[in-house]
Amino acid sequence: MKEGNQIEAQLHPSHYHVLHKLPPGDSPYVRAKHVQLVDKHPEGAIVLFWKAINAGDRVDSALKDMAVVMKQQDRAEEAIEAIKSFRDRCSKQAQESLDNVLIDLYKKCGRIEEQIQLLKQKVRMIYQGEAFNGKPTKTARSHGKKFQVTVKQETSRILGNLGWAYMQQENYLAAEVVYRKAQIIDPDANKACNLCQCLIKQARYIEARSVLEEVIQGKLPGSGDPKSRNRVKELLQELESEQLISIASTAIGLNAEDTFLAEGLDQLMSQWTSYRSRRLPIFEEISSFRDQLAC
Repeated sequence: MKEGNQIEAQLHPSHYHVLHKLPPGDSPYVRAKHVQLVDKHPEGAIVLFWKAINAGDRVDSALKDMAVVMKQQDRAEEAIEAIKSFRDRCSKQAQESLDNVLIDLYKKCGRIEEQIQLLKQKVRMIYQGEAFNGKPTKTARSHGKKFQVTVKQETSRILGNLGWAYMQQENYLAAEVVYRKAQIIDPDANKACNLCQCLIKQARYIEARSVLEEVIQGKLPGSGDPKSRNRVKELLQELESEQLISIASTAIGLNAEDTFLAEGLDQLMSQWTSYRSRRLPIFEEISSFRDQLAC
């Protein structure tokens, strides 16, 4: 261990920053990242992130990183208040990223209604052409790696999260509509399983089995993943059990705001049958779902 530290001490400062994935320079924010990533001291990092925010040093990154560390330390409620209190100091470009962090925090805290409202806001931004600050793609980061995300992929991800939130409220009809739209945009096995679950809860067993068959037959991305296979087995058991005892679940209908959002998306879907939009190419593959909105 000492030998490793000696080697690090001999590194050029720029190489040291690259090795530990630290931003260049020496500032309150850089010191906070050092404590977080090198010293592995999250509570100390939070203190230094606060100092960076108050000093106006890379506030966009400092606020987001601090909120993430707070979440890891089971201080999610504090992180929510921090974002709400200080996001006005952040740039316009940082707001969408802060919303994503806030959505995760609401989910962790069980504040489902607030999560739903923020997800709906993001859906509105998409069909109004305001997502990604008007750009067709954005750069995202996962496990230290950067990759490009399209508006199409982001829309499907947001709708998937919205469907999950509705399921937590046992609003299975609203969740079904959202998942069906998400599957048209960017289908995968996970959302298909969630859609199947929604249909089971509404006692629509034939439709549920039909949706599940696409996963069983490997027609959807992710169908072969071990997690998906296990989920299929669980859903098949639940489906058989529900059919045997004939339990009919009560479906909760769409409210006016949900209908407005769905119809807003549907209008764009129908527009794509007649002309091509420069702002929202994502909706080219989406067809109308108005018949599913009737309660």
